[in-house]
Amino acid sequence: MSETSSPNDLTSRLRSRLEADRRRIEDAAARELARLGENLSAVASGALRSIEADTEKATGRMRELLIKAWLRPLVVGMSLFLGICGGSWATMHWLSRSIHDRIETLGEFDVRTEWARTMLAEIEETTWGVELLEMSGDRYVSLPAGTPVRPAFTVKGRPYLKLSRE
Repeated sequence: MSETSSPNDLTSRLRSRLEADRRRIEDAAARELARLGENLSAVASGALRSIEADTEKATGRMRELLIKAWLRPLVVGMSLFLGICGGSWATMHWLSRSIHDRIETLGEFDVRTEWARTMLAEIEETTWGVELLEMSGDRYVSLPAGTPVRPAFTVKGRPYLKLSRE
């Protein structure tokens, strides 16, 4: 073999050198891309964890605000409800007691009225229907029905005698 090179040898050596350079560049680029991918994945994971933590904190604050926002109206509503129920119960209890007391008082009045009617009937029976009357400082007494004396003074058809003053 001769030591001279032909143009084909040169081309083939250039091609193989170019091929080797291309493989080296591709390998270096692949390694760089893999390293960049890992770095990008780590950055994305960190950003995702940060976003998740911030979202959880914001959700916790929002939950607290919602609980506080619902707690006040709930407490006020329950207080009003209990106040109205308690007031209504107390009012109904007071009204019931008042009605009961008035019914008892009415019963006592009925008993007293009946007793007074009985006493009046007894008095009329024992006094034969005699009544006393005072007019203009003068005193009169009525006569029982069937009395033969007919005085000149009558009230509602009943005869009355004037009593003397001493």
